[in-house]
Amino acid sequence: MAMTDTEQGSSNRAESGSPFSEIIELNVGGQVYVTRHITLVAVPDSLLWTMFSKKAPKDLARDGKGRYFLDRDGFLFRYILDYLRDLNLVLPDYFPEKSRLQREAEFFHLRDLSKRLIPRMSKVNSINEEICQSDTEEGGLQCGTGSSGVGMETLRMMTAMSSAHSQSLESRKSGYITIGYRGSYTIGRDIQTDAKFRRVARITVCGKISLAKEVFGDTLNESRDPDRPPERYTSRYYLKFNFLEQAFDKLTEVGFHMVACSSTGTCAYTSNDPNEDKIWTSYNEYVFCRD
Repeated sequence: MAMTDTEQGSSNRAESGSPFSEIIELNVGGQVYVTRHITLVAVPDSLLWTMFSKKAPKDLARDGKGRYFLDRDGFLFRYILDYLRDLNLVLPDYFPEKSRLQREAEFFHLRDLSKRLIPRMSKVNSINEEICQSDTEEGGLQCGTGSSGVGMETLRMMTAMSSAHSQSLESRKSGYITIGYRGSYTIGRDIQTDAKFRRVARITVCGKISLAKEVFGDTLNESRDPDRPPERYTSRYYLKFNFLEQAFDKLTEVGFHMVACSSTGTCAYTSNDPNEDKIWTSYNEYVFCRD
């Protein structure tokens, strides 16, 4: 159980006169983080700086174990915390969550981090001979004069078309994804009675990490196998929804088709009486391929 500030004692205070302890425990969207108070207040005027320098501990929400609670994305908060430690941004080579991380940076009032996450046009995507660069001081967009008369709306359209084309090429990567689930259902003594049909506890996803993230995006739960490189494989991801057909739809939308499936099942009675309802349990796997 997390210790309260009173239990930790005055010898562990963050600084003279601060009501917070030096070590802070956070619960961010169900993910637990432990960090130093000085890290949380590293950026003046940020939301965390305001919370942990301008407010009292009793004014902040806590969970059942006494940790300070933030109702935000627990997975992305690790990158927020990394940035606060040394004000540097280091992301994995394959990181499809930049737009969501930028939204988190804006929520926490980390303006410099938010600017770093703004997509920049590359020379390939530019319709001018000169690269359009964002002005970090003024926040404006300065473009060369290689193609006079082209408006900003056209520039946005060309950027969107290039982005869509890049995504289309990315979506054609070949590979396999296996979907699995363990389900159960009950059949009454009379075969004509209604069956309590399929109950799916969890849908698992096995395959190459880059493919799994491409197909399922935000609906993929990575908490059991976080921060894996995109070229690696995993069998520990699962989906945030329990509808098998929804998973099939997402796969077919990006060009996958089913090539194999398998199922195993067992039957048991709810009691020792063979006349009682039968409970069937099964494990099923569906293999999808994109050529």
